[in-house]
Amino acid sequence: MDQKEHENIAWVIKTSGEREQFSFQKLRRSLVRSGADDETVKMVIDHITPELRDGMKTSAIYKHAFSILKKTKYPVAVRYSLRKAVLELGPSGFPFEKYVAEVLRRKGYTARTGVVLPGFCVSHEVDVFMEKDEKHIFVECKFHNQQGIKSDVKIVLYIYARFLDLQRGHNAKEENSSPMVHEGWLVTNTKLTHDAIAYARCAGLTVIGWDYPEQGNLQDLILETNVHPLTFLSSLSAQEKTALLEEGIVMCHALKEDPSLLRARGFSEEKVKRIINEANKVCLG
Repeated sequence: MDQKEHENIAWVIKTSGEREQFSFQKLRRSLVRSGADDETVKMVIDHITPELRDGMKTSAIYKHAFSILKKTKYPVAVRYSLRKAVLELGPSGFPFEKYVAEVLRRKGYTARTGVVLPGFCVSHEVDVFMEKDEKHIFVECKFHNQQGIKSDVKIVLYIYARFLDLQRGHNAKEENSSPMVHEGWLVTNTKLTHDAIAYARCAGLTVIGWDYPEQGNLQDLILETNVHPLTFLSSLSAQEKTALLEEGIVMCHALKEDPSLLRARGFSEEKVKRIINEANKVCLG
């Protein structure tokens, strides 16, 4: 059975529970974004095609593709697991805020987290406050630790209300000690509803989801900047990842640059060597 026939009959179940027609195009795109060459893409598709069944979960297809890549193209496998690594930055949203700030710094912004800005009605603690080309931008980071959850229009309305209050607060002061906020952004690691996107466009807000917009989405930004979270590392257990995140260590490159961060937390020399060796392979930032 060829791919076209499979496209016509194979309906898969997404993490959200929705059913959608399986798309080889989406699979190819995710593999290419992960750095897979044509030969690797063909190999994965050739392995997966005979096993496609109506009602399969997308998570099962992902695990199968990852297992194939892990055996043959380890660096590509890790990049293919990018979305899962970002989901593991939870359950709190603070590591995600730090991670987004680092990605934006690599894009040329001056970015700080946890900045408090005065509004007209109330003060606002913003997740990321950044500056570039004499423009000041506040970023709301919306983190979800499960796929299938979408950021809806209520979140965009909330961000726009904050944006208006910050601008009004700046304009009302005789002595403007606080910077003018020129833009409001939403960055989320999952998807956005159609209404959220429509309202953001109408209101002039920038929204960045995992795969929205088509170019310049969060996955693109991560791959462009090579900023990888430490959750990428399979040599760290889930408990070890959580412990490091809770201490504010989020970036993979931080461990590469300073292995003493691991030694100070009781990791054996053998384990430190294994972690750093893997980080050198897959964490390019």
